[in-house]
Amino acid sequence: MFQKILCTLFLFGMLFNSHAQVQEKAAPPYIKTIQFRGNTAQSELPIIKLGQRLQLTFDALNGREEDFYYTITHHNFDWTPSDLSKGEYLNGFDDVRIETYENSLNTLQIFSNYQLSIPNRETRGITKSGNYLLSLFNDDGELIFSRKFMVIEEVVGVSVSIKRVRDFKYIEEQQLVQFTINSPSLLLINPKQTVKTLVIQNSNLKTAITDLKPQYTIGTELIYRYNKESAFWGGNEYLSFDNKDIRAATNGVRRVEVSDLYENILYTNGARKDRPYTYNPDVNGNFVVRNIDAENNNIEADYVKMHFNLQYFEPIENKEIHLFGNFNNYTIDESTYMKYDEASDTYKNTRLFKQGYYDYKYVLVNRDGSVDEGAIDGNFWQTENEYTVVVYFRDLGARFDRIIGMGKGNSNNITDN
Repeated sequence: MFQKILCTLFLFGMLFNSHAQVQEKAAPPYIKTIQFRGNTAQSELPIIKLGQRLQLTFDALNGREEDFYYTITHHNFDWTPSDLSKGEYLNGFDDVRIETYENSLNTLQIFSNYQLSIPNRETRGITKSGNYLLSLFNDDGELIFSRKFMVIEEVVGVSVSIKRVRDFKYIEEQQLVQFTINSPSLLLINPKQTVKTLVIQNSNLKTAITDLKPQYTIGTELIYRYNKESAFWGGNEYLSFDNKDIRAATNGVRRVEVSDLYENILYTNGARKDRPYTYNPDVNGNFVVRNIDAENNNIEADYVKMHFNLQYFEPIENKEIHLFGNFNNYTIDESTYMKYDEASDTYKNTRLFKQGYYDYKYVLVNRDGSVDEGAIDGNFWQTENEYTVVVYFRDLGARFDRIIGMGKGNSNNITDN
């Protein structure tokens, strides 16, 4: 598929630019269910305060009980490597083996569940705020996967409000994020140069807005009230399934079959772009692993072959349809590809999921790798979305970008002005 070519070209280019933006490495097929979180029950982009705990769990389905090692690196606002040495941002050390793992119990699919918690005995804490990358390696020093996270200081206050856009062309499809940064104790000199902001929709860094500058200042406040530049497509509520009971047809599951593993056939979905908006509570693309009969979900939740079916009759030409959600960190790859089936006139996909509750949607992927989230399910201004504004600061002469504050807003409280 054309994504492989794009990925190869990107990696080739990275060899010639050691200061390029760091990219998250997608996990190989035998690594599943990467849950990376701070103080939340569901897996999402971790944004933690200094001193808070970071948790990573994942499964290796190859049955080898192999060793994995982790490193933590500090990065600038634009995800280029910072000038800080390891000892300047890390109390303790990294590049050590993940010691905590357990093998699956009473499951048809064998796997080893690995657990990493930071701080721990070796990595006693992170001492600087900013962008970070957690990378996992095997015994041969090969990079297995990596994930981004952020550490913040609470220095400034950030108030966030969600509005309908004023552009009548997109008033039914977009949501506008406006916010104010209040810094009563830290003097933000020349904020157009020293302050940067990151606006994130639903924990997805791939669609974040990064180039906003304060429009004006009132006292200790920086005001961001853009009418277009901070607009996001509203999207639609995520579809979902819940198979915490592996033997029953529950939320979204039409039929249960058993082969070498349990198989859950989901109800056939249709395109929602031209249908009226309907509110459907979701977790904004995230997921939670759970087994109703388990005491330890990490090792007792089994893997299930989930069968997805989509009726979509519009021509897609040179594009592809993919599953999309935080179940694989919003990654487009072969495991998310929806293949057309002539016999049923539907697009189909079968993919392994660990038991639990999952949000997902169908998206169109263009030849350049860009994702059109609203092509199949539509964009609606009423859609419930979670927005996060992260504030960075680098004082004159400083060597790294601090994260000095964060604010959240939800489009449940969207207003017209």
